Amino acid sequence: QVQLVESGGGLVQAGGSLRLSCAASGRTFSSYRMGWFRQAPGQEREFVVAISWTGGSTYYADSVKGRFTIYRDNVKNMAYLQMNSLKPEDTAVYYCAARHRSVVADITTEGGYDYWGQGTQVTVSS
Repeated sequence: QVQLVESGGGLVQAGGSLRLSCAASGRTFSSYRMGWFRQAPGQEREFVVAISWTGGSTYYADSVKGRFTIYRDNVKNMAYLQMNSLKPEDTAVYYCAARHRSVVADITTEGGYDYWGQGTQVTVSS
């Protein structure tokens, strides 16, 4: 079992930056691939970025490539999402998610993850 808690959301002007954090419980955090998804009002949840259990591999949605960076600290059981050059269209609730590395799954879909946080709101004003 893994429990995830996001933090770091808030209100920022377009062009600004935020860093989201995802704190994970459990002793085997380093065995889980992590992902970030987001859901804007009236829209489906969409994939943002994923990182392998070692942190050596990352995969980004085209909409955030070059602006967002995912990284993790397996000692602190933390995953992070650094968001730069934010745009109003980045406004959404952001969720972190986890799935054990032993499970083969599509990391770009919700079904690719077993555990989810409660979400943190990011609002980008124009």
